[in-house]
Amino acid sequence: MTDRVLELLRARPDLAELAAFPFNFDVGRAYHVEEVHLASGASLEPIAGDDTGGTYFLCGGTAVLRASSEGYASLLADSVGEALEILVRLPWWCENVSAELDEEELLAVLREGDDEAREEFAPDLDARRAALISGLGLPDRPLTELVAMSESATRRTEPDYVLLNSLELRAYHLGESFRQPLRDVVLGPGRDALERMRRGDLGAREEVAADPVLRAGVLRAAQYDRRDDDLPLLRYMLEHENAVRTEWFEEQRLAAVLVALHGQDGDVPLLRSATSGAVTDTAGAVDWARNEEAKRHGRDVAAESEFTWIELARRQGRVEHARVALIRILDDTGPDPDRLRELSRALERIGDHAQAARAQFNLLSLQDTAWDRASAAYALARLERLKGDLAAAGRALERARTAVGFDGSPTDETVSQWSRRGLGRLITEQHLELTLAAVQAGDTELARATMAHGRLLLDTIGKESAKALSHLSTRARWAMAGLRPPGA
Repeated sequence: MTDRVLELLRARPDLAELAAFPFNFDVGRAYHVEEVHLASGASLEPIAGDDTGGTYFLCGGTAVLRASSEGYASLLADSVGEALEILVRLPWWCENVSAELDEEELLAVLREGDDEAREEFAPDLDARRAALISGLGLPDRPLTELVAMSESATRRTEPDYVLLNSLELRAYHLGESFRQPLRDVVLGPGRDALERMRRGDLGAREEVAADPVLRAGVLRAAQYDRRDDDLPLLRYMLEHENAVRTEWFEEQRLAAVLVALHGQDGDVPLLRSATSGAVTDTAGAVDWARNEEAKRHGRDVAAESEFTWIELARRQGRVEHARVALIRILDDTGPDPDRLRELSRALERIGDHAQAARAQFNLLSLQDTAWDRASAAYALARLERLKGDLAAAGRALERARTAVGFDGSPTDETVSQWSRRGLGRLITEQHLELTLAAVQAGDTELARATMAHGRLLLDTIGKESAKALSHLSTRARWAMAGLRPPGA
């Protein structure tokens, strides 16, 4: 659906001229200085620009995002009409606008700014503003409401309106004061449920018992907000962690720590079960819990790893929150192999193969041994293929072959037995997968070149590895058989 105000500006040159000067919303500058897209994948359309190189975008067909040429971007309003209200009635030359000001104070700021604007560049400002407001049919809201609308929009930039440079995949900046810490987002449901349980809400107890993800949030909330009378609730959650085995052993251990710290004799059997026999008596339970807490379960929420909140966000279905947090961390990560590896894996888990490949590419550049280079390169090839860049996947596989010396390049002793170990199978597997992808994409040249290497690799790796790949290799051969001969 096209925005009514945007349609008017595009259809009425007189209104478009008024918006462009002096209010700096120029529909004739509907382009940006670089190729960009939203991290969420939502639609993005440049609709206007300003004389500093900044751009206004329509997001998802409704909301308006403002991006500067210096790499900052934030949501301005929920519609083009609201954006024009803000830009016309609280224009760029009013620099001291703040949500802390009341209506009279805002009017004073506006009058002072308008006086300077009339004197310096827009003597007919009042007439131009009135004509634009009338022509667009903009409402007459209190200035305090406009300021609140603007700040509310800016605070909602994350996670759905984060702008990325399409070439480098780096995010545009957003002021820290407008970013809500991810831990507060993901702890919200747990904190609410914990308070309800403390009030004796039986419905909350049933919800927590039935939902392991909510229970994880409640346990984290209890970890950072401890009360002596929480023991029955903690015991209740530990019983459910023991009864319903999941892959999330961390919550079971955390619940056991929180129960054990109370040092109650009656909890020893429950703790013995939860800790696989590590706890056998009350004194030992307290010592065990203190040791565990020293290692991982502290009380300082700010000291917790960002990846704890990212993983909890993913489990809660807050994929965009997790994605934005990971991209921001990746943007700020230097030559740190362990962190890059963790980022690549976390990004792949949420399905963002492009950002995962960015982290993996940076990781590959830091590897010192041939084995590590080959391992990082085949993983990069998989991610590049999954994101759809088959040529980049082919280049990554070339780096893997070079690292193990498959093309005759000198290498080091770390990969002397690569073909007889799991690394050989993994590299071969990626060649076969890329062959299939290239055939499907119609890239016959890449398919033939990759399959040629794949055949040689199948003859080189161990028999058991080749046997394990027999089904995949058969599929790749059949796919190749369906291609036209070269020159046909």
